[in-house]
Order: sequence, then structure tokens, then C-alpha cells
Amino acid sequence: MARASGLLVSTVQRIWRTFGLQPHRLETYKLSNHPDFVAKVRDVVGPYVVPPERAIVLCVDEKPQILAPDRSRPSFRMRPGQVERRSHDYKRHGTTSLFAALDIATGRVIGKCYGHHGPRNSPSF
Repeated sequence: MARASGLLVSTVQRIWRTFGLQPHRLETYKLSNHPDFVAKVRDVVGPYVVPPERAIVLCVDEKPQILAPDRSRPSFRMRPGQVERRSHDYKRHGTTSLFAALDIATGRVIGKCYGHHGPRNSPSF
């Protein structure tokens, strides 16, 4: 950009910073072209916006295969002028799957971890 415009690199950086521009960053999105898309969005979002009377509305999600590592050596704690240091190697203790739900009305979070991921875990959660 600096070369193409004839400006100094620092000038281009200052302009970008002033206007909050970050041309190196990119976000992507995808809009559905499915004919029932709007109706499906209403089905999903509707209970959050206007919950049915005497209903409990939960937002449920899962995070499968979370690593459960443990450091093989103790860490050196942070001190003034020095960041925390830890070794790169670790012991594996397998994985766990986290199921969590947010009660929309109360803000209460319900969570449970399972050692195995499968369809039998979801209903019991």
C-alpha cells in the first residue's frame, strides 16, 4: 500500500490505526439460499425472543474431544518482569466431551463432562 501510494509505511500504519482499519484480517459468512431458511430461523430464534408461557428454554451445545493434558514438569510462576514459564511437553489423560446448557430465563449454566462421546450421552444430559 505504501509503495503503491508513495507514502511512508509509518504513514499508512498511522492512517489505518486512526480509522480502525485492519485489511489483513478477514471474516467470512454464508447466507443460506434454502427456501425455508426464514421459517427455520424463526423456529430456532422464536423461543428466545418470545418464550412460550410456563416453558423452560435452554440453549444447548457440545464441545467434543477436549484434551485433558497435565504438564510433565511444574511451571515457573509469573514474577515481576517475567512471564509464567512452562515446559512444552505434557502427559495425555485422554479426552472428554462437554455438554452445556444455558437457561435463558435465569442465566443458569448446566454442564456435564463425559469420558465417551456418543448419542447415549445427550439424552441423559
